[in-house]
Amino acid sequence: MTRISDESHRGDAFESVDFTGATFRDCGFSSVKAVDCNLVGLHLSGVITGLVVNDVDICGYVEAELDRRHPERVQVRAMQTPDELRATWVTIEQGWADAVERARRLPEAARQERVDDEWSFVETLRHLVYAADAWAARTILDRAQPYHRLGLVHTGYDPVVARELGVDLDATPSFDEVLAVRAERMAMVGGIVAGVTDAELARPASDRRPPATRSRPGRSVRACGSS
Repeated sequence: MTRISDESHRGDAFESVDFTGATFRDCGFSSVKAVDCNLVGLHLSGVITGLVVNDVDICGYVEAELDRRHPERVQVRAMQTPDELRATWVTIEQGWADAVERARRLPEAARQERVDDEWSFVETLRHLVYAADAWAARTILDRAQPYHRLGLVHTGYDPVVARELGVDLDATPSFDEVLAVRAERMAMVGGIVAGVTDAELARPASDRRPPATRSRPGRSVRACGSS
């Protein structure tokens, strides 16, 4: 497969082009129009809004089905008060405890395996370590050195900036190594949630990232908890 990256096709028109078997990852498709196309066996995932299929906006149906499968989504969207945050955190903790228990029953190779070029279970845990460091340790707790070296930044993140943060992009930790760090991060977030107040949710969060990658100004602790 030929890989094309960092290339803009804004405003381009494709006619009588065969995309069978093609993969699009981390691409922008805003305002794309596909007419008289054969979309058979098409798989889409990501931030999807306003998706119209044969003149029907199907996003409402998709969201309703996702909420049916994962009712915790509704709970996350509805949380506003400190008590609602604490109740939601219990749901999140239990969900991840169940997932980790299932992963424990797998061999190490399976926990490290990528499927369809998606992150492995271990890589997913590493990214959650990074997310906790970015949103909790950095923005809420304002720690000067919040990032653990085993955290994994999102795809497309500038590797130079990642290394400046202290992230080891070449690390290949075991499931148990990552799980230990993940447990520390879960405890850190749990401690924040346990003591959070309305005043704490309203206060401005910190931002210690390089200027080019900083969050939008004025982000509150509440916004960090919803991200």
